[in-house]
Amino acid sequence: MCSPTRASLLTGRYPQRFGVEFVLSNLRPDGSVQAGQETLSATEANLGRAFTQAGYATAFFGKYHTGFLPQNSPLKLGFQEFRGLCGGMDHHSHCSRLGVPNWWVGEERAAEDGYATDLITDHGLRFMASHQDEPFLLYLADWCVHFPWQGPTDRVDFEEGHDYSGTPEKWGSQYPARHCEAYRAMVEAQDRNLGRIAQKLDELGLTANTLLIFMSDNGGHHEVTDNAPLRGAKGDMFEGGHRVPAFCRWPGIIPGGGVSGATAMSMDIFPTILALTGVEAPLGVTFDGIDLSAHLVHGDSLPSRTLFWRMGPAKAAARQGRWKYVRQGGREMLFDLAADIGEASDCLEAHPDIAGDLRAGLAAWETDVDGR
Repeated sequence: MCSPTRASLLTGRYPQRFGVEFVLSNLRPDGSVQAGQETLSATEANLGRAFTQAGYATAFFGKYHTGFLPQNSPLKLGFQEFRGLCGGMDHHSHCSRLGVPNWWVGEERAAEDGYATDLITDHGLRFMASHQDEPFLLYLADWCVHFPWQGPTDRVDFEEGHDYSGTPEKWGSQYPARHCEAYRAMVEAQDRNLGRIAQKLDELGLTANTLLIFMSDNGGHHEVTDNAPLRGAKGDMFEGGHRVPAFCRWPGIIPGGGVSGATAMSMDIFPTILALTGVEAPLGVTFDGIDLSAHLVHGDSLPSRTLFWRMGPAKAAARQGRWKYVRQGGREMLFDLAADIGEASDCLEAHPDIAGDLRAGLAAWETDVDGR
């Protein structure tokens, strides 16, 4: 889900290593936060600081959801510029579902007009134009397609001073009668803005020298998407919760038109772009993610590895190749993803040895990450 995946992308490590295992809550109207929520420490080696120290211009625009603002802002992680939100907000009014203004410029709340994905992209285009003559790293964390589901022409749903949490309004005024229409309009808006980014790179003459990565942080939400043939949705340990498409584009470096079925994780992004750009890795950091560059550029096979997911004691998973072990809903399950991508047939009893190995691997991993 949101916070853990984003922390993983920023650090190249499992988010459990620094306690960001759950979604961070919205700031309360008095500025306080829910007790017991851990955030990404400013001292943690991360993408922003690594590229700033390497001489890149760096910016973060959009959804920052690994710490609370202003005390844990991207500026404290080493990014040079930040405009965006923490948690969630109305796409038009920029108020959170608790009725608190939630658009920030640097470490101050600010009023900026615009439909969120358009506004975020506008700042991205400005940043690229301003730094076209020097190397830059732009992390653009779009707010589409998150609820409240509102298209560009839909009305404001969250107003300042009103708490919408726990109400149907939380999902947006189009829910449930027209929520799929609103969602489609949001997808189209995001697609249009991705096109604007690609077009700007062309206009600036930067396309051939720019690596563009597009990805999501979790599978489709069960209220508005159909993840078939995958089982489950956002928040699940099933494939519908964390299997998402992604693409990487770098003309002349990454061959165009290729499709890969290799399994990669958000924690692979940091070590991969370090390798592709030649930027040195932070000293003393051992990545959990791997460098995908040889796979992207030359089609080399990825090394065999076991991957892990966890959201508290109730939900966890381990995957090695075709086999996936899931702990969810008070039961253990084993699936053969090569034969059963929809995870419909639990084959734990038929393959207790494989389940046992993955269970033991998961337990060892939990001991490791929880030791910090």
